[in-house]
Amino acid sequence: MIQYTGNTTSKSIVLRGLLLLTLFISATPGYLHAEQAVKASDSHGNPGDYDKNLERLRSASQMYPFNEKLKRDLAEAYAHYGNHLFNRRQYEQADEYYLKAAELYPDEAAFALSRGICNYYLKKYDIARYELERTRSDHPDSADLLFYLGLVLYETDNRQQAMELWEQALRLAPGRPDLINLLKKARKETAVEGSMDRSHSSRFNLTYDPGVSSSLALAILDVLESASNQVGAELGHFTEARVPVAIYKRDDYKDVTDSPDWSGGVYDGTIRLPFGAMNEITPPMRAILFHEYAHVVVFDLTRGNCPVWLNEGIAEMFGKRQFDHPAMEAGQAITKESLIDVRRLEGSFSGLSSREAMRAYQQSHSMVNYLVSTYGWHRVNAILSDLGKGMGISSAVASALKDYSLSYEGLVREWRESLPR
Repeated sequence: MIQYTGNTTSKSIVLRGLLLLTLFISATPGYLHAEQAVKASDSHGNPGDYDKNLERLRSASQMYPFNEKLKRDLAEAYAHYGNHLFNRRQYEQADEYYLKAAELYPDEAAFALSRGICNYYLKKYDIARYELERTRSDHPDSADLLFYLGLVLYETDNRQQAMELWEQALRLAPGRPDLINLLKKARKETAVEGSMDRSHSSRFNLTYDPGVSSSLALAILDVLESASNQVGAELGHFTEARVPVAIYKRDDYKDVTDSPDWSGGVYDGTIRLPFGAMNEITPPMRAILFHEYAHVVVFDLTRGNCPVWLNEGIAEMFGKRQFDHPAMEAGQAITKESLIDVRRLEGSFSGLSSREAMRAYQQSHSMVNYLVSTYGWHRVNAILSDLGKGMGISSAVASALKDYSLSYEGLVREWRESLPR
């Protein structure tokens, strides 16, 4: 199960990042010379136009290397193109242009801030922290800066420091909902996890309830390492950042995650699992671990820009390889007459009843299973890659299946026709 509500990877935080970058970076590059103006904003989002304008600015700057106006225009044009790429969730490329701007003006707080926010989304937390902390000296009263620096600290297991920054930010911006929600979430986690034990493996940091034996904790890490190898190989992607995992008692799990009763696990930047009463790895438990780890990879590939049916369907594919419920599946077979509208399944399943949720998961699995068995995992990977570049699901499916001249609606129609009545 994926859960993004009130979480550090939500779309609202991306939008806040864009607004913050716009506020810190001027929107008016200025003139090349008396007869010819080249504005970064003239590109209207066309990469070719950006490239032409940047090349003209670079040429002019090389011709007149001591012209401070041309140097400033070029730096701001780099930053604007970085914003354009950031808006498309192309964070690696965005960071390259922010870096070009910063190389021209190493002490410019705006460019350091841009790099800091961008590297937060790249999960390059050391760079993000460095850039944000050096920006802080110039903007000590920026609630937004404290917000992002707190996120970096939170993601690097410095929760107490993160909370202190968010509390300071909330004093500067009283009543701000995202700060209130983050603080509420972090305080819940601190209250529950303060007495928990810790372990780790090559790719995971595990926090677990004291009632969980160390042998079970190690077994959980072993299963997650296997999941990392198998899911990573199939989807062609291995995450760079270490993945946090937390094992709770059921009541603590519900308190921390606010999940529905039917939830067997959540990924919200941390894999959270209600396994505190377990004493050995069972097949269903193994399936949940694979399922939740698949969410980690999908989220990393798509930057969180993935319809829930595709995300859950992929996770179900990997989970069901470990354990399936044949008797349950036989009694709840997907038919043409029992379908949920696909558009409804693009959003969260959290508000569904247990019965509706079961149907939603089965339908999501059925759709992804059809996509994989008919067109192959490489087409799924192509869809995920394009979603990660900021495409919508319709455009990503059309691009991945262009050899078949198949649209998103066409794919859904094909899948529906493959179902029994």
